[in-house]
Amino acid sequence: MEKSEILKWSSKHDSEYASGIQKEKEIGDRLRVSKELTRAELIEIIKWKFEGLEGRKKREFNLVADINEQVVKKVSNIVFNMNTSQDRERVKLLCRLDHGIGPAVASTILTFFDPKNYGVFDIHVWREILDKEKGSLFTVENYLKLLSKLREIADRYKLEVRTVEKAYFKKNYDRNKKSASSSIG
Repeated sequence: MEKSEILKWSSKHDSEYASGIQKEKEIGDRLRVSKELTRAELIEIIKWKFEGLEGRKKREFNLVADINEQVVKKVSNIVFNMNTSQDRERVKLLCRLDHGIGPAVASTILTFFDPKNYGVFDIHVWREILDKEKGSLFTVENYLKLLSKLREIADRYKLEVRTVEKAYFKKNYDRNKKSASSSIG
């Protein structure tokens, strides 16, 4: 996509998901100030990430039910104080918390904390950018591949990675929604 199209799709995303964008900003602002993630914020992020996917959300909540608050704070503080040249280590440290934090949730945490350099790992974004790739989708390596492509596009147009990611998400989501409704009728 060209820059104007990215901005158009990102704007459509923001207007359709205004309450989610507000929640993302609120949590992100708190994370940038405190430099740590609380268990309550993790639960808010999971609610945000899996909105409309009740089965997945319930599964994630069960996984984080017994997560240790102090461990989450300590690990997230380490992660938030690392730089973007340490992406692999950042994602892997968050995933080592286990308890429902895989690459998709880790990407969301990092995106809330630093939208300039991170985007959410989502099937819709993947399909738009790297659909030719096969195998197990939600791996750390695949997130890093996707993140590299998102950053390349963001750098080209001098945009935040999150802006680019939202555009690709919305474009694919709308296309799939349109295809599903036209195949029904």
